[in-house]
Amino acid sequence: MTDIHLDSAKSRAADPVIAQLEQQILSGKLVNGAPLPAERDLMEDFGASRTVIREAIIALSNRGLIESKPRYRPIVRKPDYETVLNATGKIVQNLLTETGDVKNLYDSRVFIERGLVREAALTATKDNIADLKAAIAANEAAISNSVAFYETDVAFHGVLYRIPNNPIFPAIHMGYTAWLAPHWDKMLRSPERNELNFHAHEAILGAIMERDPDAAEAVLKSHLDAAWEHVRTTFTS
Repeated sequence: MTDIHLDSAKSRAADPVIAQLEQQILSGKLVNGAPLPAERDLMEDFGASRTVIREAIIALSNRGLIESKPRYRPIVRKPDYETVLNATGKIVQNLLTETGDVKNLYDSRVFIERGLVREAALTATKDNIADLKAAIAANEAAISNSVAFYETDVAFHGVLYRIPNNPIFPAIHMGYTAWLAPHWDKMLRSPERNELNFHAHEAILGAIMERDPDAAEAVLKSHLDAAWEHVRTTFTS
């Protein structure tokens, strides 16, 4: 039997193990955050070989249902929006090899944030405004430190994703941050550039506080368009 046939046979043997463990995770029988039962116990429970159990664990890890770390028992992770996006992270990054592919992803971010900033201008609460002001203050304090400034930049935009109080949006923001980070890391940064971005954030907050969705959207779009022009030269064409 060839190696290909052996691998196929192992995968088929692992399928029922994968299906049952997945059902136990989704039903809560295997508790979120708890260690997976020991490998030997799983072998006895399923009457399966060590190889089959390990194959099942790898498959569940790829689906975001298990978190695996070297020398530690795998941890059960009941899926949420964040784990689903994390599970697709490497696939998405593999798609971002051409400038056009990255632009499509970036444009989707712009589209979402234009809606979010309009929503913020119309519905932001006092607590939301306080969060935005705190993010702006941290952003300003980090102008001279580009690494810290990037972190506070991400945090400022993250507040916009939290304002609708919908768990999908913060997960999407984490996805955009992770997917685009390899390209953003190549971007030349400077205190001068940081200051321009800070003032753009300040203008976005000002429009939100004025309850002017049109102005908030216009300032945000101008800010993100400028960011794209600054970073697009780092992409493979």
